[in-house]
Amino acid sequence: MAASSSFSTIIVGFFFVLFLLGLADAQLSSTFYDTSCPRALSTIRSAVNSAVSAENRMGASLLRLHFHDCFVNGCDASVLLDDTASFTGEKTAGPNAGSIRGDVVIDTIKSQVEDICPGVVSCADILALAARDSVVVLGGPSWTVELGRRDSTTASLSDANSNLPGFTFDLPALISSFSDKGFNAQEMVALSGAHTIGQARCTTFRDRIYNEANINASYATSLQSNCPSSGSDDNLSPLDPTSPVIFDNAYFSNLVENKGLLHSDQQLFNGGSTDSQVTTYSTDSATFLDDFASAMVKMSNLDPLTGSSGEIRTNCRAIN
Repeated sequence: MAASSSFSTIIVGFFFVLFLLGLADAQLSSTFYDTSCPRALSTIRSAVNSAVSAENRMGASLLRLHFHDCFVNGCDASVLLDDTASFTGEKTAGPNAGSIRGDVVIDTIKSQVEDICPGVVSCADILALAARDSVVVLGGPSWTVELGRRDSTTASLSDANSNLPGFTFDLPALISSFSDKGFNAQEMVALSGAHTIGQARCTTFRDRIYNEANINASYATSLQSNCPSSGSDDNLSPLDPTSPVIFDNAYFSNLVENKGLLHSDQQLFNGGSTDSQVTTYSTDSATFLDDFASAMVKMSNLDPLTGSSGEIRTNCRAIN
């Protein structure tokens, strides 16, 4: 009887150790590649710096790519998968079609990383690091990126259509969309500050500049010269006209002056519950930058695939 009890104790202990090892394997870590690919982070940073130096807008595109990845079933690089004859990815979803970009830069980075560490660094981790490095190179804050994500073997067009907040959203819809991912209203406002960089197509703000009342009149007129009431859908205007290629708090100062480019932008300062947060960020750059960095850490940890889940894609556009 004693021998049987001892054997049971050993078996339970053995499986408990396996459980702990599984947990350890499934956790993200900022040092994940220190041994397996020590040059990964510097290689990615250098490639991002080169891409953003060549085209400032690319910094915003890489940041948006990471956001559009994480908000659809977690940070798993599903957004990068191309359509095939038998597979439909997320690139043709409404919020992505005609506007998602930066994947060519990710291809370049992946190729460089594969040259030094074949089959080690995931596309999902590259997206997370590229987003951080893009913000830094444009003058924004840095943050520690936890690593060890793995890549999905599937994607969801329907989830991309339903999970990503839209430029036509009113404040309650924005708050609800971010709440569904675990973010409170303050974090939603902080993350919206990503619109301090980047550009938007005429088709996304035409209705606002011709039909909405809560817009600075001279600002609307200046936008109309590049965005006629019909046609020229792909003409671009900066989301932050004050400092469009610098990651700062000017986006919020613009909102206070009714100079939000998108309908969803101005909803953050339109007599609602987030007005005070926008006002704070418009006058306190340090608080915004700190809050943005914290919210990005939280976002980049949304439902990652770890351990033996998913795969490490060789080509970020296709499943192995």
